[in-house]
Amino acid sequence: MKRLTTLLFIFLSTAFLSSATLSAQSSGFGLGVMVGEPTGISFKNWTGSNTAISGGATWSFSGQDAIHLHADFIKHQFGDIKVENGQLPWYFGLGARVALQDESKVGARVPVGLNYMVSDAPLDIFVEIVPMLNLLPDVEFEAGGSLGVRYYF
Repeated sequence: MKRLTTLLFIFLSTAFLSSATLSAQSSGFGLGVMVGEPTGISFKNWTGSNTAISGGATWSFSGQDAIHLHADFIKHQFGDIKVENGQLPWYFGLGARVALQDESKVGARVPVGLNYMVSDAPLDIFVEIVPMLNLLPDVEFEAGGSLGVRYYF
């Protein structure tokens, strides 16, 4: 368990630091909250005009008493959904997650969601559904979802 936690820390630190170094070509770094399964802190750092690294440090309310850490590379599709104010791209991606609990889980995530970008404030609101394939300790399918808001610095 200690080795898994150390590997996870290294993975998430690398993902976060690499996204921070790319922020000069992005539209900012956002930090906020997400509610759903799991619930917690959300971050997003734009790495290009339509790509970003997003992630979270969350906890589960479903009786698992688990801390979830995840990071995803996501791509946004602008222009498919028209709105009067702001922008509403949909997005998809691929990432990894670790659930730290009695029997910890490591797996892959495939987030799909909508991201409303407020036109006159540094905010975005998102909703996503995330199929997950746990690879350790057993191969199993799970799904999660969340609604969140982030403030951009």
